[in-house]
Order: sequence, then structure tokens, then C-alpha cells
Amino acid sequence: MFSPKKLLGVILVLIAAGAAAFAVWKNMQGPAVEVAPVQAGPFEHSIVVSGRVQAPNRIEIGSVITGRVEAVLVEEGAVVTAGQKLILLETSELRAALDQARTAEASARARVATVRELNLPQSNDAALQAEAQVRFAEEEYRRNRDLRNKGFISDARLQDLERLLAVAKSQLESARTQAKAQGPSGVAAREAVLREQEARAARELAESKLAQTTIRASMPGTVLARAVEPGDIVSPGKRLLTVNSNSETRLTAQIDEKNLPYLKSGQEALASSEAFPERSFKAVLYYISPGIDTTRGSVEARFRVPDPPDYLRADMTVSIDIGAGRKARALTLPSEAVRESGAAHTVQVVRDGSARSVKVEIGIRSGSRYEITSGVAEGDLVVLTRGIDDGARVRAQVRR
Repeated sequence: MFSPKKLLGVILVLIAAGAAAFAVWKNMQGPAVEVAPVQAGPFEHSIVVSGRVQAPNRIEIGSVITGRVEAVLVEEGAVVTAGQKLILLETSELRAALDQARTAEASARARVATVRELNLPQSNDAALQAEAQVRFAEEEYRRNRDLRNKGFISDARLQDLERLLAVAKSQLESARTQAKAQGPSGVAAREAVLREQEARAARELAESKLAQTTIRASMPGTVLARAVEPGDIVSPGKRLLTVNSNSETRLTAQIDEKNLPYLKSGQEALASSEAFPERSFKAVLYYISPGIDTTRGSVEARFRVPDPPDYLRADMTVSIDIGAGRKARALTLPSEAVRESGAAHTVQVVRDGSARSVKVEIGIRSGSRYEITSGVAEGDLVVLTRGIDDGARVRAQVRR
């Protein structure tokens, strides 16, 4: 029989021996490494890039005429619509000029009417009267010439009648010339029409200048800065307001050129910012640059944001996840399991308790996972822990 003291000693020796044996066995099994299984199933390919919100257009609003400001109708921060009144200039002088131009135009129209309705009929009548006078003078001349030939009148009397005929013919030519001048293609008519056109142009110019006293927004936007107050004298070239246009929100990003085969116009993407990661929003790829940035090996892409969130700001950094395709079945593993050496890719697979390096072919990448097209099979355990020698004994611990 063992005494209690001897029994305790035996137990302690057995425990120590067991611990030593366990340590030896554990050492033979190798260090614990984190592993993950190769999975098979549907795989969605996405390209994740960093981009920026494009700054909208800023419009400098000014006046095209010189004048005194009567009223400024908007404050900084105001949201304006296209065509909305922003600034009013004094109009009294320009209204007087417009009234004067309208009067001149009315006078010119009256002149055209006078030529057409009064002067032309009068000239035609005068020409008819001159023609009748010529016919009468010719008859008198012929009758008295016969009388002279018979000796009933003197040569002096016939010469007087000849002069009267010449005067009548001259008056007829003058009357016809006057009638022609008053006609639709005549000098007087053309001059009257030109005066009317000049008066109309002067009236339109006066109306245009008067309209320019109301300065309007050319497009929707938000007033960023106001540099004018009532009573200020403004002139062309002076900035009065700065408006940030509410144009379409867009994103721009530089994408690695190796992803070009997966990009096409119309692709949908999901974007978010670091400040508001839980509030993602949709974007649509609409432009892919035809050129490559040789210094970065990237291509510029632009996206439209159909429904932008209210927190977006110009030049804000955003993460853009572009949906590039979907496979019904693919082998995938965590990207951290892949070791790169130049153009070659390898993973360590746990086989018979040892880590073995295997060359693999990489397909597409989506987020934190790679598609593997050859080299491993479904269910293989790939090593995630770094620094494990090839062929070393390991104890696999599957990542939870």
C-alpha cells in the first residue's frame, strides 16, 4: 500500500509525464495556422475603386450694361431656378429712350404709308396730266405748222408753239420720273422703307437694353456669393453674384487598366463615403476615357448619380463598387491566401498535416475574394497565416 504522500508523488510524476508527452506530440503537429476552405458557388465580380465627386459649374453673374442697382432679390444660400429674377437696375432713362424709339418708328411707318398711299397716286395723276398736255401741244403744233405753210401765221408763232411742246414733253418726263421714284422699287419708296427698318432696329435695341436691366439666372443653382447692394453702379465685367449650378451630380475615378475588359457604359455601381458609410447610393458608368494615364496605368471613368444624397459635397472622396459580372459557379478563396511573385500566384494548402505551396491561376477579383481557375479544388484548406515554410507541419484552425 502506498502512503498518501507516496501516492501524491506518483500522481504528480504521471501528470508531468503526460504534459511532456502532450508537448512533444503538439510540437510534432506543428504551429497552429489560420486556414479557410476553398468554396464553390455563385460569384459576383465587382471592381472597387476610390473616386471623387466632381465639382459643379460655378457661374459668375454680371451686367452687360452700365447702370445703378435698384434691388437685389436674392441672398447668399438662396436656391434659384432658371429665368428667376436676381437683380433689378434702374430703368427710367432707358424707358424714355424706348418711348422715343417707338415714336420714331411710328413716324417712319407713316412716311412709308404716305409714299405708298399719297405720293404715288399723286405722281401717277401728274404723269397722266402731263401726257394729256403733250398730246394737246402736239396737236396745236401740227395744226399751226399747216397754217404757216399756207402763209396764215408767221414763223415766230410756230416757234412759240414748238417751245411749248418741248416744255410739255419735259414736264411729262419729270412726272414719270417722280411716279417711278414713288413706286414700290423707286428711290423714295426704298428710302422710306430703310428709314422704317432703322427705326425698328433702334426700337428693338432700346427694348433689349431695357430688358437687360433685369438680371436673371441662366440655370438652376444656389447663390454662393453676393457682391452687390442697392445703389451700386455696375458695369460690364464686374462680378455681382456667384451661383453654383445644380447640374447633374457626377463622380470621377481612375481605374486600373487591367479592368478595362470588365467595363462598359451603362454599368451600375454602388458608391459611399467614409463619412456616411451606411448611406450608399447608386451610380451609373457613362464615360470611359479612350486614353490611358501612362504614369499610373489607369483609365479615367465617370459616373452619373441619378438620385444624389444630400450629404455629397464637391471633391468628396467616395468608394465606388462597380458590378462587373456574375458567374453561376466558381471556386473562390480569400485574397489574403494568395502569394504573388511577379506574374505567378501561389497558395499554401494543408495536406496530410503539412503546408504545401501550390501554383494557381487567378480569375477575377471581387472585394476580398479571388476566383481560382486552376490549382485547387473545392474544400481544400488554404493557409491564411503568413511566414509558414513550405512543407512545414501545421495544425489547421478554420477561420470562423
